[in-house]
Amino acid sequence: MDNLSSLLARTAENLYIMTIDHLDSRLLALLTAEPRLGVLECSRRLGVARGTVQARLDRLMSRGVITGFGPDVSTAALGYDVTAFVLLEIRQVAGHEPVAHRLAHIPEVLEVHTVTGGSDLMCRVVARTNADLQRVIDEIVEVRGVVRTSSIIALDTPVPYRVLPLVADVPRRAARES
Repeated sequence: MDNLSSLLARTAENLYIMTIDHLDSRLLALLTAEPRLGVLECSRRLGVARGTVQARLDRLMSRGVITGFGPDVSTAALGYDVTAFVLLEIRQVAGHEPVAHRLAHIPEVLEVHTVTGGSDLMCRVVARTNADLQRVIDEIVEVRGVVRTSSIIALDTPVPYRVLPLVADVPRRAARES
């Protein structure tokens, strides 16, 4: 019976990772809008006990839903006005890990994703100018394992990176499914 209880507990734990409730959603929305709010102020605005907010935050962090509280930094304000997406074709001998590890040493490479399709990796990079972008791409091409690149320069960001619409939809979707 202990094995069954343990299995049920682990299953319930895994299910929670995929869902959040309305209070979690409201807490995440509040902290996204005003990340410097303290637990006490969050509890006041949400109308719940301070301990409830702290427990929710602890649970959301331990499950990896909240991945950080750092400031959002504007690359443009730092002088990097050009954003580009660089698709990489790599040698398949050693896989993508060694290449990704080397790309992480280039400061202008902000993200690296493994992708499907005609390319193997996609990088989001920044540069000061288009000429500087050429320098960044040249650095990427010098990485051992990179065979070829192609790039796309972003002209504007009409929808910036966001998670709140997804967060708000999780409790509604869970209610529809139950």
